[in-house]
Amino acid sequence: MSEPIKNRYDFVILFDVENGNPNGDPDAGNMPRVDMETGLGLVTDVCLKRKIRNYVETVKEDAAGYRIYVKDGVPLNRSDEEAYEALGLREKPERGKKKDSLNPDLDIMVRDWMCANFYDIRTFGAVMTTFVKAALNCGQVRGPVQLGFARSVEEIIPQEVTITRVAITTEEAAKSKVTEMGRKYIVPYGLYRCEGYVSANLARKTTGFSEEDLALLWEAIMNMFEHDRSAARGKMAVRELIVFKHDSELGCAPSWKLFDAVQVRRRENTGRPARSYQDYQVSVDEQGLPEGVTCTRML
Repeated sequence: MSEPIKNRYDFVILFDVENGNPNGDPDAGNMPRVDMETGLGLVTDVCLKRKIRNYVETVKEDAAGYRIYVKDGVPLNRSDEEAYEALGLREKPERGKKKDSLNPDLDIMVRDWMCANFYDIRTFGAVMTTFVKAALNCGQVRGPVQLGFARSVEEIIPQEVTITRVAITTEEAAKSKVTEMGRKYIVPYGLYRCEGYVSANLARKTTGFSEEDLALLWEAIMNMFEHDRSAARGKMAVRELIVFKHDSELGCAPSWKLFDAVQVRRRENTGRPARSYQDYQVSVDEQGLPEGVTCTRML
């Protein structure tokens, strides 16, 4: 396994959506998520991590060390059981029973096996405790890579679009020849900003997140919408990834100072809503960055 990363990173992702729903809210009829106080659009960290996982799974196809732990339709305890079998360890006692007789190093052994085999555990961390016939406990890992919620640069106004359904669902509807209607929510255009963090300290202490893993993370972020097309999401694209690299493990400056160096503004104040990425100007105050921090812009 490669050596863990030695440098801390902070990063900003800029992505946009055109005539699509970037992240539906199930508590609001799948309407695009909105901060009700400001009208700014929201996309959860869970949504973005899902797309990163899906990209890695697509390009690596379960290659050794790059499997995905949290995936659709696969029980977590199946992977937990696999760790115990691979290490030749018996399962832990059932909940409520003592475990004094167990090898005190078992937790670390199982946790390290999970980190070595599953990319998303090594990256984002995971709670790997499930209860079936016996207690399967692969530990809890705090991942070195974390994302915040994405927030739109300007207020969005979701639109409800009514559509006509040619397909009918019941025999009764077929006999009556009633046209069925449907609806979908879209954001005509929105530019979103997400901020993230990579901790070299946690990579060294817990998961072993390496330089190869980091390069794959940047690749996955830049391409996370390219293999995720659907009628609901419309046209989505990552427009820019701005990465701040510290020259030490613990960093040279607070994250907020680096994030404040990234400014996104409208090119012209015409009073009309933005409808493309070209309506915005992105600038980074690289001259004002703290000592020991360098900036890389990936377009």
